[in-house]
Amino acid sequence: MKIINKLIVMTVMKKTSCFFAFFFSLFLLGSCNDSGDTIYMSSIDGSDLVATTSDVILSQENSKQVVLSLAWTKATLSISDPNMSAPDVLSTFVQASTKQDFSENVVETEKNELSVAYTGSELNALAKNLGLSPDQATPIFFRLSSTTGKNIASVYSNVVEVNVTAYEIDMTLGKVLDKDKQETALSLYAPLSDGKYTGFMGVGGYHNFFLQEGDGKTWGNLPIDGNAFLLSSEASSWNFWFPSESGCYYTIVDTKAEQWSALLLPTLTISGDIEAEMTYDRSNNRWIAIGNNGIAATKKIKLSTTGRQYNYSTGTDDINKAITTPVAFVQEGENLSLAEEAQDITIDVPAGEYTLIVDLSNPKAWTCKATSGSLEPEEVREMLFLPGISDGEGSWTFDQVIKLYDEESLGYANVIEANAPWGYSINLEKDNWADKYTFVSGDAYAGTIALLSPDIKEVNLPSPSAGVYLIDVSLKSLTYELTTVGSEIYISGLNNEWTFDVSLPQTNVKGVYSGPIEIKKKSTDGFLIYLKNGDWEKVFGGGEGKLTYKQKNSNIKDDQSLDLGVYTMTVDVINKTYSIAK
Repeated sequence: MKIINKLIVMTVMKKTSCFFAFFFSLFLLGSCNDSGDTIYMSSIDGSDLVATTSDVILSQENSKQVVLSLAWTKATLSISDPNMSAPDVLSTFVQASTKQDFSENVVETEKNELSVAYTGSELNALAKNLGLSPDQATPIFFRLSSTTGKNIASVYSNVVEVNVTAYEIDMTLGKVLDKDKQETALSLYAPLSDGKYTGFMGVGGYHNFFLQEGDGKTWGNLPIDGNAFLLSSEASSWNFWFPSESGCYYTIVDTKAEQWSALLLPTLTISGDIEAEMTYDRSNNRWIAIGNNGIAATKKIKLSTTGRQYNYSTGTDDINKAITTPVAFVQEGENLSLAEEAQDITIDVPAGEYTLIVDLSNPKAWTCKATSGSLEPEEVREMLFLPGISDGEGSWTFDQVIKLYDEESLGYANVIEANAPWGYSINLEKDNWADKYTFVSGDAYAGTIALLSPDIKEVNLPSPSAGVYLIDVSLKSLTYELTTVGSEIYISGLNNEWTFDVSLPQTNVKGVYSGPIEIKKKSTDGFLIYLKNGDWEKVFGGGEGKLTYKQKNSNIKDDQSLDLGVYTMTVDVINKTYSIAK
């Protein structure tokens, strides 16, 4: 049997393992019994590429909208024998260039789909990477490159031309994204547009984030264990994570050096004409101190502390490795800047009770000023109340609560048995019917809420079907989500096996699960309980028979003190308890 590829004949077998398998399968087929049979495999059929428009004017207003889409037919290999099919070994790349012949200045991206959609910001970033001048219509040429292997010549599609008017990209601000790469209100500042972004962040222990530059490039941690504080812009990058200590961190993300660091300010001391220890208001990223002044006066103060520096040399896991670092502020015009040694800062202090505020929330301008009155840090509520969620047709009560689990997102959650034919509300205080969050949009299982006000209509949150749910509410993003707690929950990490192979079935009691677990060896990091198969986000940890929801470093480690063998584990997700018995 002879098999001939018109492009590369039999040498293709030496180029890629996929073709080895293909030719072997041909050998096994009974239709080629005659050793004289010849089967031809054609060259790649080129793709047809189309664009949704030929002119795009970009702006901040359409930065989040899809402004250009490209679509194409799939390039294929064909084979002369209709009873056989060619292998799918093609790789396809979208190429963009300012040269119609693609002789230079080419940006290439691999695509497995048959289309690509560019938002305004994505296309603007591409334009910047290609060197386009802002506010000037310039053609960008697109084509597809398809190949069957690294050493095999590519086949190209037709070329499409799109005139793009880009806008100036601000490379001074880096957006802080959350662990899901969604925008937050935070940013870091690079005044020289040199890729070195700095600023203060008020975070909880092990807080996760990414950083996105103005050109769309997103940075995270190098995805290799033991390399905290090293940067990577690859899609596979991990999120950055802070050390275990919550508080105020001076944060530097240096994209050129591909490292970042976090300097913790555990305290901030005022000396000089005013003597006081300041209190950190994390939710507003500011330090405050309350005082009383007999008459209005101009005073000179100094601000200083001893910080703890974390970087690549220290890692994030051991606070004892943090580098002791002197930190101080100095005055530059109306703003503050960092220094190793404190200098006089001049402030006007009003008469009577006042609040001294060191505001670090704007990375472009840190300020120190005194305002009249007492300004206390905002108190974070420990729980919210859900009247109506489980009261059926009876009178509404405040018996069901969701508890704070994440101060950063103001996230509240609990597993609750729902029976709410009339819907329910989210109230701030027990027996307080006035201060509540009301429904805005969505359905019974996910949506948005708003704090009730004269401008907001009061509407109960929609009623879910009767059952047991994990109810998760964020007062920062003003969202809610209900997740059905099903017939099984899952144990992962036991015996150092992070799979969902061990499950506990539901008992006759709602919210209670029980079944055998086998301890074959002591786990290194303990284990966790997951509500849904494959969902790493809906997770409980704990210890001493108590469960905690979504808390970092809360792995259950009971197995480390138990003998090897089979045990019965019982979990009550409503009352948040567990037991392990022989």
